[in-house]
Amino acid sequence: MAKQARKTKNDKHSKLSTLRHSASHTLAAAVLDMCPGSKLGVGPATEDGFYYDFDLPNPISPEDLPKLEKKIRGIIARDLDISKSELPIDAAIEKARNESQDYKIELIQDLKAEGKTKVSYYTIGDFTDLCEGPHVNSTKDIGVVKLLSIAGAYWRGDENKPQLTRIYGTAFETQEKLDEYLKRLEEAKKRDHRLLGEQLDLFSFQPEGPGFVFWHPKGKFITKQVIQYMRQVLAKNNYQEVETPIILNEELWHKSGHWDNYKENMYFTSVDERNYAIKPMNCPGSVLIFKDSLHSYRDLPLRMAEFGLVHRHELSGVLHGLFRVRSFVQDDAHSFCTPEQIKDEIKNLLDTLKEVYKTFGFTKYKIELSTRPEKAIGSDELWEKSEKIMEEVAKEQKLKLSINEGAGAFYGPKFDFHIEDAIGRTWQLGTIQLDFSMPERLGATYIDSNGDKQNPVLIHRAILGSLERFIGILIEHYGGRMPLWLAPIQAIILSIGQDHIEYANQVSKSLEKAKLRVEVDDRNETLGKKIREAELKKVPYIVVIGDKEKENNSVAIRTVATNEQSTLSLEDGVKLIKKFKNPIKR
Repeated sequence: MAKQARKTKNDKHSKLSTLRHSASHTLAAAVLDMCPGSKLGVGPATEDGFYYDFDLPNPISPEDLPKLEKKIRGIIARDLDISKSELPIDAAIEKARNESQDYKIELIQDLKAEGKTKVSYYTIGDFTDLCEGPHVNSTKDIGVVKLLSIAGAYWRGDENKPQLTRIYGTAFETQEKLDEYLKRLEEAKKRDHRLLGEQLDLFSFQPEGPGFVFWHPKGKFITKQVIQYMRQVLAKNNYQEVETPIILNEELWHKSGHWDNYKENMYFTSVDERNYAIKPMNCPGSVLIFKDSLHSYRDLPLRMAEFGLVHRHELSGVLHGLFRVRSFVQDDAHSFCTPEQIKDEIKNLLDTLKEVYKTFGFTKYKIELSTRPEKAIGSDELWEKSEKIMEEVAKEQKLKLSINEGAGAFYGPKFDFHIEDAIGRTWQLGTIQLDFSMPERLGATYIDSNGDKQNPVLIHRAILGSLERFIGILIEHYGGRMPLWLAPIQAIILSIGQDHIEYANQVSKSLEKAKLRVEVDDRNETLGKKIREAELKKVPYIVVIGDKEKENNSVAIRTVATNEQSTLSLEDGVKLIKKFKNPIKR
């Protein structure tokens, strides 16, 4: 691939990332000062801040974070130089051994096994830490630091290794930027899909299936609406829907390349003394379906789509609501095409992704080109060819593109869509991946115009990605108050007294006849309590029925999103609620 100067905002050597990495070192220095004898793990920068892992002689609590912050501020205020030094690898092991830094010994020994002959250190005042860098020049360049939370974390993510204390923090150049971030963090807590999922009775997680989602009726309704809309998109774009088995024999995953590049994320089993894998991806199954028939170049592009259930082996420490689960539905699709069709196919996919995101309320996004990773299949020439095609498409489509070096799929480069939600956070969703390798490895062919067999090009794409994760994002984007077409209950009818129940049920039937989803709350409770509970349910419309409404054959309707309230005839009330754009054509 041609050399690129462009980098993504989360590039590990960006200015903000370097600042935060330096902040993590001041945290380590502060912890050692407060808890002598602590053993150090690792302390990287993250997308939103940094963390550092410690094996502490005595536990610390969230109440200790202000003390650590004060120490960090003192280190920053001293305007200390941050200097780099190097040691031969064996001397570095001996240094870590003398300091009883067992975790650093392990890290250095791993570097030695990789062939490294020396390692680098960075020093801040009296504190020196093993680190490849880079760092800012002085502590005065770190800006402002805020420690956020404490959690447990297994050493190197392995639940068979010691559990360390992980301290999370963030850092920004200015107090103003930090305050903006903390404000957004508070808003994110209110929108936490795990809390809203329980409050709205959408889904749950059970100890009998850790990392596996239990969809409740209302949550299942949302998933069905999303899939119904996506099936409409598929039909419009001439996709054929398929379904492939969850378990396939191990040999297939060797051929596809997943075994060498993905086996640590897979589950395995045996049937009739043969080894099988539970699929982590759907693509090999689609290739097998393609192979099952004879295809001419005239049949291409041939587009297959699957809402396929896949499983990934995730450690318990990284599970996070709907965002990180062990089993999920992926809205996969695979386009088998000729080399000449690649560009048009990718261009059509770009348009489709933009259309879908707009429908779900995401109008801001960035597109990233991810290039060859360290673990990959295919020749250098094939990767260079693939990346050149992706760059040409980006240029022709005038995409404002950033480059994420080394983050492509193991079988090819990809475009990744990063959408922005209501509070300014970005989420990686859709992906378009160009693959010359897998069809050849699995023996998929078509007959070209000369009557010769050729391997098709395979374009993988997902728009929503994981359906579970996408719904979690939707919940947080809308704060639980879904657009009317996605809301499990669109209106709740509240009867003020027992005398109003009959008319409330009549109103309910009128709304149901208009194909609206309604509930009637006819409990013998105060109106204030009913309204408060309806608001907690995030129902878009609250319809109140009392004496005036009963006598005038009218309804008092409150639009919860805007707090606007109006009294209308029953007929006009039905029209008001029904007046919304439903992307699902009936």
